[in-house]
Amino acid sequence: MSTATVMRALPAIRSLDRAIADPGPAQERLLRDLLARARDTEWGLRYGFGDIARAADVVAAYRDRVPLCGYEAYREDVRRVREGARDVFWPGRIRYFAVSSGTASAGKTIPISDDMIARLREFSLGMALRYAASTGSYRWLGGRLLSVPGRIETDIGGPGTWVGEASGFMYLGAPWVIRRFKQAVGRDVLFADGWDRKLRMIADRTCTMDIRAIAMVPSWAVVLFPLVMERFNALTGGTASCVRDVWPNLSVFFSGAVALSSYEDLMRRQIGGAAPMHFVEGYGASEGPFSFQSHPDETDMLLHLASGVYYEFVRMDDDSGTPQRYTLAEVEPGVRYRIHVTTCSGLWAYGVGDVIRFTGTNPYRIVVAGRTSEMLDRYGEAVFGEEARAAIEGACAATGSHLHDWHMTSVAPTGTRMPHHRWLVEFDGDPPDTDRLASVIDETLQKVNRHYVIRRECGAFGMPEIVPVPPGTFFRWLRETRRHVGAQTKVPRMSEDSDMADAILHFAETITELSS
Repeated sequence: MSTATVMRALPAIRSLDRAIADPGPAQERLLRDLLARARDTEWGLRYGFGDIARAADVVAAYRDRVPLCGYEAYREDVRRVREGARDVFWPGRIRYFAVSSGTASAGKTIPISDDMIARLREFSLGMALRYAASTGSYRWLGGRLLSVPGRIETDIGGPGTWVGEASGFMYLGAPWVIRRFKQAVGRDVLFADGWDRKLRMIADRTCTMDIRAIAMVPSWAVVLFPLVMERFNALTGGTASCVRDVWPNLSVFFSGAVALSSYEDLMRRQIGGAAPMHFVEGYGASEGPFSFQSHPDETDMLLHLASGVYYEFVRMDDDSGTPQRYTLAEVEPGVRYRIHVTTCSGLWAYGVGDVIRFTGTNPYRIVVAGRTSEMLDRYGEAVFGEEARAAIEGACAATGSHLHDWHMTSVAPTGTRMPHHRWLVEFDGDPPDTDRLASVIDETLQKVNRHYVIRRECGAFGMPEIVPVPPGTFFRWLRETRRHVGAQTKVPRMSEDSDMADAILHFAETITELSS
Protein backbone atom coordinates (compact mmCIF):
# COMPACT_ATOMS: atom_id res chain seq x y z
CA MET A 1 0.00 0.00 0.00
CA SER A 2 1.48 3.32 -1.05
CA THR A 3 2.15 6.20 1.34
CA ALA A 4 -0.24 8.39 -0.67
CA THR A 5 -3.05 5.85 -0.27
CA VAL A 6 -2.48 5.64 3.46
CA MET A 7 -2.42 9.44 3.79
CA ARG A 8 -5.72 9.74 1.93
CA ALA A 9 -7.28 7.31 4.40
CA LEU A 10 -5.99 9.09 7.49
CA PRO A 11 -8.52 12.00 7.45
CA ALA A 12 -11.36 9.46 7.42
CA ILE A 13 -9.79 7.61 10.34
CA ARG A 14 -9.39 10.86 12.30
CA SER A 15 -13.00 11.76 11.47
CA LEU A 16 -14.15 8.41 12.88
CA ASP A 17 -12.10 8.95 16.03
CA ARG A 18 -13.71 12.37 16.56
CA ALA A 19 -17.20 10.92 16.04
CA ILE A 20 -16.52 8.08 18.49
CA ALA A 21 -15.30 10.58 21.09
CA ASP A 22 -18.44 12.76 20.74
CA PRO A 23 -21.11 10.60 19.04
CA GLY A 24 -24.30 12.56 19.83
CA PRO A 25 -23.22 15.92 18.37
CA ALA A 26 -21.50 14.15 15.47
CA GLN A 27 -24.75 12.40 14.51
CA GLU A 28 -26.75 15.62 14.82
CA ARG A 29 -24.29 17.52 12.62
CA LEU A 30 -24.49 14.76 10.04
CA LEU A 31 -28.30 14.80 10.04
CA ARG A 32 -28.39 18.60 9.57
CA ASP A 33 -25.87 18.35 6.74
CA LEU A 34 -27.79 15.59 4.92
CA LEU A 35 -31.07 17.49 5.24
CA ALA A 36 -29.52 20.75 4.05
CA ARG A 37 -27.91 19.11 1.03
CA ALA A 38 -31.17 17.43 -0.02
CA ARG A 39 -33.53 20.34 0.78
CA ASP A 40 -34.31 21.08 -2.88
CA THR A 41 -34.93 17.47 -3.94
CA GLU A 42 -38.45 16.11 -4.36
CA TRP A 43 -38.26 14.38 -0.98
CA GLY A 44 -36.74 17.50 0.57
CA LEU A 45 -39.59 19.70 -0.63
CA ARG A 46 -42.20 17.12 0.36
CA TYR A 47 -41.05 16.90 3.98
CA GLY A 48 -39.55 20.35 4.43
CA PHE A 49 -35.91 19.32 4.86
CA GLY A 50 -34.79 22.95 4.83
CA ASP A 51 -36.96 23.82 7.84
CA ILE A 52 -35.95 20.66 9.70
CA ALA A 53 -32.25 21.38 9.14
CA ARG A 54 -32.68 24.82 10.77
CA ALA A 55 -34.68 23.56 13.75
CA ALA A 56 -33.17 24.03 17.21
CA ASP A 57 -33.85 20.35 17.95
CA VAL A 58 -33.15 18.74 14.59
CA VAL A 59 -33.68 15.20 15.90
CA ALA A 60 -37.16 15.93 17.27
CA ALA A 61 -38.14 17.83 14.12
CA TYR A 62 -36.92 14.96 11.94
CA ARG A 63 -38.94 12.41 13.92
CA ASP A 64 -42.05 14.58 13.69
CA ARG A 65 -41.85 15.28 9.96
CA VAL A 66 -40.18 12.26 8.32
CA PRO A 67 -41.82 8.85 8.87
CA LEU A 68 -40.03 5.53 9.12
CA CYS A 69 -40.25 3.79 5.78
CA GLY A 70 -39.39 0.63 3.88
CA TYR A 71 -38.53 -0.11 0.29
CA GLU A 72 -42.05 0.31 -1.06
CA ALA A 73 -41.79 4.05 -0.37
CA TYR A 74 -38.82 4.09 -2.77
CA ARG A 75 -39.70 1.56 -5.44
CA GLU A 76 -41.25 3.90 -8.00
CA ASP A 77 -38.74 6.70 -7.36
CA VAL A 78 -35.84 4.27 -7.79
CA ARG A 79 -37.29 3.22 -11.14
CA ARG A 80 -37.44 6.88 -12.24
CA VAL A 81 -33.89 7.61 -11.06
CA ARG A 82 -32.55 4.54 -12.87
CA GLU A 83 -34.16 5.93 -16.03
CA GLY A 84 -32.39 9.27 -15.58
CA ALA A 85 -34.49 11.41 -13.21
CA ARG A 86 -32.48 13.88 -11.13
CA ASP A 87 -32.93 15.48 -7.70
CA VAL A 88 -35.50 12.95 -6.51
CA PHE A 89 -34.27 11.82 -3.08
CA TRP A 90 -30.65 13.00 -3.39
CA PRO A 91 -29.17 15.94 -5.32
CA GLY A 92 -28.11 15.31 -8.89
CA ARG A 93 -28.01 12.01 -10.74
CA ILE A 94 -27.40 8.66 -9.05
CA ARG A 95 -25.67 6.20 -11.37
CA TYR A 96 -25.10 3.16 -9.15
CA PHE A 97 -27.67 0.75 -7.74
CA ALA A 98 -27.03 -2.24 -5.51
CA VAL A 99 -29.26 -5.23 -6.07
CA SER A 100 -29.71 -6.36 -2.52
CA SER A 101 -29.39 -10.13 -2.11
CA GLY A 102 -30.36 -10.40 1.54
CA THR A 103 -32.76 -13.14 2.57
CA ALA A 104 -35.54 -10.64 3.25
CA SER A 105 -34.95 -8.21 0.41
CA ALA A 106 -35.79 -9.83 -2.92
CA GLY A 107 -36.43 -7.32 -5.66
CA LYS A 108 -34.87 -4.32 -3.93
CA THR A 109 -32.49 -2.01 -5.76
CA ILE A 110 -30.72 0.38 -3.41
CA PRO A 111 -29.24 3.70 -4.64
CA ILE A 112 -25.52 4.32 -4.09
CA SER A 113 -24.37 7.91 -4.61
CA ASP A 114 -20.88 9.09 -5.50
CA ASP A 115 -20.66 10.31 -1.88
CA MET A 116 -21.33 6.79 -0.63
CA ILE A 117 -18.74 5.29 -3.00
CA ALA A 118 -16.16 7.52 -1.30
CA ARG A 119 -17.40 6.43 2.14
CA LEU A 120 -17.16 2.77 1.14
CA ARG A 121 -13.56 3.31 0.06
CA GLU A 122 -12.72 5.02 3.34
CA PHE A 123 -14.43 2.25 5.30
CA SER A 124 -12.47 -0.58 3.66
CA LEU A 125 -9.15 1.26 3.93
CA GLY A 126 -9.84 2.26 7.52
CA MET A 127 -10.77 -1.31 8.47
CA ALA A 128 -7.49 -2.63 7.01
CA LEU A 129 -5.32 0.05 8.58
CA ARG A 130 -6.98 -0.28 11.99
CA TYR A 131 -6.36 -4.01 11.87
CA ALA A 132 -2.69 -3.39 11.14
CA ALA A 133 -2.40 -0.81 13.92
CA SER A 134 -4.22 -2.93 16.52
CA THR A 135 -2.15 -6.06 15.88
CA GLY A 136 1.17 -4.54 14.84
CA SER A 137 0.98 -6.86 11.84
CA TYR A 138 2.14 -5.20 8.61
CA ARG A 139 3.87 -8.06 6.81
CA TRP A 140 0.66 -8.92 4.95
CA LEU A 141 0.92 -5.58 3.14
CA GLY A 142 3.97 -6.89 1.28
CA GLY A 143 2.07 -9.47 -0.78
CA ARG A 144 -1.07 -9.68 -2.87
CA LEU A 145 -4.66 -9.12 -1.76
CA LEU A 146 -7.29 -11.51 -3.07
CA SER A 147 -10.50 -9.50 -3.02
CA VAL A 148 -13.55 -11.21 -4.53
CA PRO A 149 -16.42 -8.74 -4.96
CA GLY A 150 -19.82 -9.28 -6.49
CA ARG A 151 -20.54 -8.62 -10.14
CA ILE A 152 -21.74 -5.26 -11.50
CA GLU A 153 -22.95 -4.52 -15.01
CA THR A 154 -24.56 -1.80 -17.07
CA ASP A 155 -28.25 -1.31 -16.40
CA ILE A 156 -30.21 -2.36 -19.48
CA GLY A 157 -33.22 -0.32 -18.40
CA GLY A 158 -31.28 2.79 -17.43
CA PRO A 159 -28.85 4.68 -19.67
CA GLY A 160 -25.60 5.53 -17.91
CA THR A 161 -26.39 3.54 -14.78
CA TRP A 162 -24.84 0.41 -13.27
CA VAL A 163 -26.44 -2.31 -11.17
CA GLY A 164 -24.90 -5.08 -9.11
CA GLU A 165 -23.72 -5.97 -5.64
CA ALA A 166 -22.46 -3.39 -3.16
CA SER A 167 -19.10 -5.17 -2.88
CA GLY A 168 -18.60 -4.68 -6.62
CA PHE A 169 -19.03 -0.92 -6.26
CA MET A 170 -16.67 -0.99 -3.29
CA TYR A 171 -14.08 -2.62 -5.56
CA LEU A 172 -14.55 0.08 -8.21
CA GLY A 173 -14.13 2.73 -5.53
CA ALA A 174 -10.85 1.28 -4.28
CA PRO A 175 -7.71 3.38 -4.93
CA TRP A 176 -6.23 2.59 -8.33
CA VAL A 177 -2.87 1.67 -6.81
CA ILE A 178 -4.53 -1.19 -4.89
CA ARG A 179 -6.40 -2.44 -7.96
CA ARG A 180 -3.27 -2.18 -10.09
CA PHE A 181 -0.52 -3.44 -7.80
CA LYS A 182 -2.15 -5.29 -4.89
CA GLN A 183 -5.26 -6.99 -6.24
CA ALA A 184 -4.45 -10.56 -7.25
CA VAL A 185 -6.85 -10.79 -10.21
CA GLY A 186 -8.40 -8.24 -12.52
CA ARG A 187 -11.89 -7.27 -13.56
CA ASP A 188 -11.98 -9.81 -16.37
CA VAL A 189 -12.01 -12.55 -13.75
CA LEU A 190 -13.78 -10.83 -10.86
CA PHE A 191 -16.78 -9.81 -12.96
CA ALA A 192 -16.95 -13.03 -14.98
CA ASP A 193 -20.31 -14.76 -15.34
CA GLY A 194 -21.11 -17.79 -13.20
CA TRP A 195 -19.62 -18.46 -9.78
CA ASP A 196 -18.41 -21.96 -10.67
CA ARG A 197 -16.42 -20.53 -13.55
CA LYS A 198 -15.26 -17.47 -11.63
CA LEU A 199 -13.93 -19.46 -8.66
CA ARG A 200 -12.05 -21.85 -10.93
CA MET A 201 -10.52 -18.93 -12.82
CA ILE A 202 -9.44 -17.35 -9.52
CA ALA A 203 -7.89 -20.62 -8.36
CA ASP A 204 -6.01 -20.93 -11.66
CA ARG A 205 -4.66 -17.36 -11.55
CA THR A 206 -3.70 -17.22 -7.88
CA CYS A 207 -2.42 -20.67 -6.92
CA THR A 208 1.19 -19.65 -7.60
CA MET A 209 0.92 -16.09 -6.20
CA ASP A 210 2.03 -14.73 -2.82
CA ILE A 211 -1.46 -14.19 -1.38
CA ARG A 212 -1.20 -12.66 2.09
CA ALA A 213 -4.69 -11.22 2.65
CA ILE A 214 -8.16 -12.20 1.48
CA ALA A 215 -11.36 -10.13 1.43
CA MET A 216 -14.47 -12.09 0.47
CA VAL A 217 -17.64 -13.72 1.72
CA PRO A 218 -16.82 -16.75 3.92
CA SER A 219 -19.44 -18.98 2.31
CA TRP A 220 -17.59 -18.71 -1.02
CA ALA A 221 -14.13 -18.99 0.53
CA VAL A 222 -14.86 -22.51 1.78
CA VAL A 223 -15.71 -23.45 -1.82
CA LEU A 224 -12.66 -21.70 -3.28
CA PHE A 225 -10.00 -23.15 -0.96
CA PRO A 226 -10.28 -26.79 -2.16
CA LEU A 227 -10.14 -25.57 -5.76
CA VAL A 228 -6.94 -23.64 -5.01
CA MET A 229 -5.24 -26.69 -3.53
CA GLU A 230 -6.43 -28.89 -6.37
CA ARG A 231 -5.16 -26.49 -9.03
CA PHE A 232 -1.83 -25.94 -7.25
CA ASN A 233 -1.17 -29.67 -7.08
CA ALA A 234 -2.10 -30.13 -10.74
CA LEU A 235 0.17 -27.32 -11.93
CA THR A 236 3.18 -27.96 -9.70
CA GLY A 237 2.97 -31.66 -8.96
CA GLY A 238 2.71 -30.67 -5.29
CA THR A 239 0.88 -32.35 -2.45
CA ALA A 240 -0.82 -29.36 -0.80
CA SER A 241 -3.28 -30.48 1.84
CA CYS A 242 -4.08 -27.05 3.28
CA VAL A 243 -4.23 -23.51 1.92
CA ARG A 244 -1.02 -22.52 3.72
CA ASP A 245 0.81 -25.12 1.60
CA VAL A 246 -0.15 -22.93 -1.36
CA TRP A 247 -0.07 -19.49 0.26
CA PRO A 248 2.40 -19.80 3.19
CA ASN A 249 2.27 -16.05 3.98
CA LEU A 250 -1.52 -15.81 4.24
CA SER A 251 -2.26 -14.10 7.56
CA VAL A 252 -5.59 -12.21 7.50
CA PHE A 253 -9.10 -12.78 6.18
CA PHE A 254 -11.43 -9.76 5.93
CA SER A 255 -14.99 -11.05 6.10
CA GLY A 256 -18.39 -9.61 5.30
CA ALA A 257 -21.99 -10.20 4.11
CA VAL A 258 -22.65 -13.36 6.18
CA ALA A 259 -21.91 -14.27 9.78
CA LEU A 260 -18.23 -15.16 10.11
CA SER A 261 -18.83 -17.41 13.11
CA SER A 262 -20.67 -19.97 10.98
CA TYR A 263 -17.60 -20.56 8.81
CA GLU A 264 -14.53 -19.64 10.85
CA ASP A 265 -13.88 -23.12 12.24
CA LEU A 266 -14.03 -24.71 8.79
CA MET A 267 -11.85 -22.00 7.24
CA ARG A 268 -9.20 -22.36 9.94
CA ARG A 269 -8.97 -26.08 9.24
CA GLN A 270 -8.83 -25.52 5.48
CA ILE A 271 -6.12 -22.85 5.83
CA GLY A 272 -4.02 -24.86 8.29
CA GLY A 273 -0.42 -24.01 9.16
CA ALA A 274 1.14 -23.11 12.48
CA ALA A 275 1.37 -19.33 12.04
CA PRO A 276 -1.43 -17.16 13.50
CA MET A 277 -4.39 -16.55 11.20
CA HIS A 278 -6.56 -13.50 11.87
CA PHE A 279 -10.18 -13.08 10.86
CA VAL A 280 -11.64 -9.56 10.83
CA GLU A 281 -15.36 -9.09 10.31
CA GLY A 282 -17.07 -6.07 8.82
CA TYR A 283 -20.79 -5.45 8.76
CA GLY A 284 -22.40 -3.51 6.00
CA ALA A 285 -25.33 -3.71 3.65
CA SER A 286 -26.35 -2.26 0.31
CA GLU A 287 -27.41 0.80 2.30
CA GLY A 288 -23.89 1.52 3.62
CA PRO A 289 -21.06 0.36 5.90
CA PHE A 290 -22.04 0.09 9.56
CA SER A 291 -19.40 -1.53 11.77
CA PHE A 292 -16.20 -3.58 11.92
CA GLN A 293 -14.03 -5.53 14.33
CA SER A 294 -11.40 -3.15 15.63
CA HIS A 295 -9.29 -6.12 16.82
CA PRO A 296 -9.39 -9.79 15.69
CA ASP A 297 -9.78 -11.04 19.27
CA GLU A 298 -13.05 -9.14 19.78
CA THR A 299 -16.38 -10.78 19.03
CA ASP A 300 -18.37 -7.56 18.72
CA MET A 301 -17.88 -4.68 16.29
CA LEU A 302 -17.26 -0.96 16.56
CA LEU A 303 -20.14 1.08 15.15
CA HIS A 304 -18.83 3.24 12.31
CA LEU A 305 -19.87 6.85 12.91
CA ALA A 306 -18.18 8.51 9.94
CA SER A 307 -19.78 6.65 7.06
CA GLY A 308 -22.41 9.16 5.98
CA VAL A 309 -25.07 7.24 7.95
CA TYR A 310 -27.38 8.71 10.59
CA TYR A 311 -28.77 5.92 12.77
CA GLU A 312 -32.15 5.41 14.40
CA PHE A 313 -33.31 2.32 16.25
CA VAL A 314 -36.65 0.68 17.03
CA ARG A 315 -37.00 -2.02 19.67
CA MET A 316 -37.87 -5.43 18.27
CA ASP A 317 -40.58 -5.84 20.92
CA ASP A 318 -42.30 -2.61 19.85
CA ASP A 319 -45.04 -3.72 17.46
CA SER A 320 -47.17 -0.59 17.78
CA GLY A 321 -48.33 1.33 14.75
CA THR A 322 -46.10 4.28 15.68
CA PRO A 323 -42.99 2.76 17.24
CA GLN A 324 -40.67 4.88 19.37
CA ARG A 325 -37.48 5.93 17.59
CA TYR A 326 -34.23 5.91 19.54
CA THR A 327 -31.02 7.78 18.79
CA LEU A 328 -27.61 6.46 19.79
CA ALA A 329 -27.80 8.46 22.99
CA GLU A 330 -30.98 6.59 23.97
CA VAL A 331 -30.14 2.93 23.25
CA GLU A 332 -29.43 0.32 25.93
CA PRO A 333 -27.04 -2.64 25.84
CA GLY A 334 -28.64 -6.07 25.53
CA VAL A 335 -31.80 -4.90 23.76
CA ARG A 336 -32.55 -6.04 20.21
CA TYR A 337 -33.17 -3.15 17.81
CA ARG A 338 -34.22 -2.82 14.19
CA ILE A 339 -31.98 -0.38 12.31
CA HIS A 340 -33.27 2.59 10.33
CA VAL A 341 -30.76 4.73 8.45
CA THR A 342 -30.58 8.14 6.81
CA THR A 343 -27.71 8.23 4.34
CA CYS A 344 -25.73 10.27 1.84
CA SER A 345 -27.39 8.20 -0.90
CA GLY A 346 -30.82 9.69 -0.17
CA LEU A 347 -32.32 7.06 2.13
CA TRP A 348 -34.48 8.71 4.80
CA ALA A 349 -35.41 6.83 8.00
CA TYR A 350 -35.13 3.68 5.94
CA GLY A 351 -35.49 0.23 7.51
CA VAL A 352 -32.47 -1.91 6.63
CA GLY A 353 -34.09 -5.17 7.72
CA ASP A 354 -31.34 -6.12 10.18
CA VAL A 355 -31.50 -6.60 13.95
CA ILE A 356 -28.58 -5.61 16.15
CA ARG A 357 -27.78 -5.66 19.84
CA PHE A 358 -25.48 -3.21 21.61
CA THR A 359 -22.75 -4.76 23.74
CA GLY A 360 -21.50 -1.36 24.91
CA THR A 361 -22.14 2.36 24.48
CA ASN A 362 -18.74 3.89 25.26
CA PRO A 363 -17.78 3.42 22.52
CA TYR A 364 -20.79 2.00 20.69
CA ARG A 365 -20.21 -1.67 19.93
CA ILE A 366 -22.71 -4.10 18.41
CA VAL A 367 -23.37 -7.67 17.36
CA VAL A 368 -25.70 -8.57 14.52
CA ALA A 369 -28.65 -10.56 15.84
CA GLY A 370 -30.09 -11.42 12.41
CA ARG A 371 -32.68 -10.17 9.99
CA THR A 372 -36.03 -8.75 11.07
CA SER A 373 -37.53 -11.79 9.34
CA GLU A 374 -35.07 -14.19 11.00
CA MET A 375 -37.22 -15.64 13.74
CA LEU A 376 -39.29 -18.80 14.13
CA ASP A 377 -42.45 -18.14 16.14
CA ARG A 378 -45.19 -20.24 14.57
CA TYR A 379 -45.75 -22.09 17.85
CA GLY A 380 -44.82 -19.29 20.25
CA GLU A 381 -41.19 -20.37 20.63
CA ALA A 382 -39.82 -17.00 19.36
CA VAL A 383 -36.33 -18.27 18.47
CA PHE A 384 -34.13 -15.57 16.89
CA GLY A 385 -31.46 -16.20 14.29
CA GLU A 386 -28.75 -15.11 16.74
CA GLU A 387 -29.85 -17.78 19.22
CA ALA A 388 -30.13 -20.49 16.59
CA ARG A 389 -26.68 -19.71 15.24
CA ALA A 390 -25.11 -19.88 18.70
CA ALA A 391 -26.92 -23.16 19.41
CA ILE A 392 -25.78 -25.01 16.28
CA GLU A 393 -22.22 -23.71 16.50
CA GLY A 394 -21.99 -24.66 20.17
CA ALA A 395 -23.45 -28.10 19.47
CA CYS A 396 -20.88 -28.73 16.74
CA ALA A 397 -18.08 -27.72 19.10
CA ALA A 398 -19.45 -30.02 21.80
CA THR A 399 -19.68 -32.99 19.42
CA GLY A 400 -16.37 -32.38 17.65
CA SER A 401 -18.12 -31.87 14.32
CA HIS A 402 -17.57 -29.19 11.72
CA LEU A 403 -20.30 -27.11 10.16
CA HIS A 404 -20.51 -26.13 6.51
CA ASP A 405 -24.06 -24.77 6.17
CA TRP A 406 -27.49 -25.09 7.73
CA HIS A 407 -31.16 -24.17 7.52
CA MET A 408 -33.99 -24.68 10.02
CA THR A 409 -37.75 -24.72 9.70
CA SER A 410 -40.86 -25.32 11.78
CA VAL A 411 -42.56 -28.70 11.54
CA ALA A 412 -46.27 -28.99 12.24
CA PRO A 413 -47.55 -31.44 14.86
CA THR A 414 -48.64 -34.89 13.77
CA GLY A 415 -50.52 -37.64 15.51
CA THR A 416 -47.30 -38.93 17.07
CA ARG A 417 -45.14 -35.85 17.55
CA MET A 418 -45.46 -32.30 18.84
CA PRO A 419 -44.36 -29.33 16.71
CA HIS A 420 -40.59 -28.97 16.55
CA HIS A 421 -37.70 -27.53 14.58
CA ARG A 422 -36.10 -29.44 11.73
CA TRP A 423 -32.43 -28.60 11.12
CA LEU A 424 -30.90 -29.41 7.74
CA VAL A 425 -27.15 -29.48 8.33
CA GLU A 426 -24.29 -29.92 5.87
CA PHE A 427 -21.19 -31.07 7.74
CA ASP A 428 -17.59 -30.96 6.66
CA GLY A 429 -16.59 -34.56 7.26
CA ASP A 430 -18.64 -37.31 8.87
CA PRO A 431 -21.86 -36.26 10.63
CA PRO A 432 -21.82 -36.55 14.43
CA ASP A 433 -24.26 -38.38 16.67
CA THR A 434 -27.40 -36.47 15.67
CA ASP A 435 -29.20 -37.29 18.94
CA ARG A 436 -26.34 -35.72 20.89
CA LEU A 437 -26.30 -32.70 18.56
CA ALA A 438 -30.06 -32.22 19.00
CA SER A 439 -29.70 -32.48 22.77
CA VAL A 440 -27.05 -29.75 22.95
CA ILE A 441 -29.07 -27.46 20.66
CA ASP A 442 -32.13 -28.00 22.84
CA GLU A 443 -30.20 -27.32 26.05
CA THR A 444 -28.70 -24.13 24.62
CA LEU A 445 -32.03 -22.73 23.44
CA GLN A 446 -33.64 -23.52 26.80
CA LYS A 447 -30.91 -21.52 28.55
CA VAL A 448 -31.25 -18.39 26.42
CA ASN A 449 -34.91 -18.25 25.36
CA ARG A 450 -37.71 -18.16 27.93
CA HIS A 451 -40.46 -18.71 25.29
CA TYR A 452 -38.74 -21.86 24.09
CA VAL A 453 -38.07 -23.30 27.55
CA ILE A 454 -41.67 -22.74 28.69
CA ARG A 455 -42.99 -24.69 25.71
CA ARG A 456 -40.43 -27.44 26.14
CA GLU A 457 -41.12 -27.79 29.88
CA CYS A 458 -44.85 -28.12 29.41
CA GLY A 459 -44.47 -30.57 26.55
CA ALA A 460 -45.97 -28.25 23.92
CA PHE A 461 -42.85 -28.32 21.75
CA GLY A 462 -40.67 -31.25 20.74
CA MET A 463 -36.95 -31.94 20.55
CA PRO A 464 -35.03 -30.61 17.53
CA GLU A 465 -34.78 -32.96 14.55
CA ILE A 466 -31.36 -33.08 12.84
CA VAL A 467 -31.22 -34.07 9.18
CA PRO A 468 -27.65 -34.32 7.75
CA VAL A 469 -27.41 -33.54 4.03
CA PRO A 470 -24.57 -34.52 1.67
CA PRO A 471 -21.64 -32.19 0.90
CA GLY A 472 -22.49 -29.70 -1.83
CA THR A 473 -26.24 -29.70 -1.14
CA PHE A 474 -26.61 -26.01 -0.28
CA PHE A 475 -24.32 -24.82 -3.08
CA ARG A 476 -26.24 -26.85 -5.64
CA TRP A 477 -29.57 -25.63 -4.26
CA LEU A 478 -28.44 -21.99 -4.50
CA ARG A 479 -27.11 -22.45 -8.01
CA GLU A 480 -30.26 -24.13 -9.29
CA THR A 481 -32.89 -22.01 -7.57
CA ARG A 482 -31.47 -18.50 -7.68
CA ARG A 483 -31.69 -16.44 -10.85
CA HIS A 484 -28.39 -14.82 -9.95
CA VAL A 485 -25.83 -16.21 -7.52
CA GLY A 486 -23.46 -13.47 -6.38
CA ALA A 487 -20.82 -12.69 -3.79
CA GLN A 488 -23.43 -11.81 -1.19
CA THR A 489 -25.95 -14.57 -1.94
CA LYS A 490 -26.84 -16.12 1.40
CA VAL A 491 -28.36 -19.38 2.52
CA PRO A 492 -31.54 -18.35 4.38
CA ARG A 493 -31.16 -19.66 7.92
CA MET A 494 -34.82 -19.82 8.91
CA SER A 495 -38.20 -20.34 7.32
CA GLU A 496 -41.50 -20.89 9.11
CA ASP A 497 -42.95 -22.82 6.20
CA SER A 498 -41.29 -25.99 4.97
CA ASP A 499 -41.19 -25.23 1.23
CA MET A 500 -37.55 -24.16 1.29
CA ALA A 501 -36.47 -27.09 3.46
CA ASP A 502 -38.36 -29.50 1.21
CA ALA A 503 -36.56 -28.10 -1.85
CA ILE A 504 -33.15 -28.42 -0.14
CA LEU A 505 -33.97 -32.02 0.83
CA HIS A 506 -34.87 -32.76 -2.78
CA PHE A 507 -31.40 -31.68 -3.88
CA ALA A 508 -29.88 -33.70 -1.04
CA GLU A 509 -31.69 -36.82 -2.25
CA THR A 510 -30.56 -36.20 -5.82
CA ILE A 511 -26.91 -35.91 -4.74
CA THR A 512 -27.22 -39.12 -2.70
CA GLU A 513 -28.72 -40.99 -5.65
CA LEU A 514 -25.98 -39.80 -8.01
CA SER A 515 -23.22 -40.82 -5.61
CA SER A 516 -24.66 -44.29 -4.93
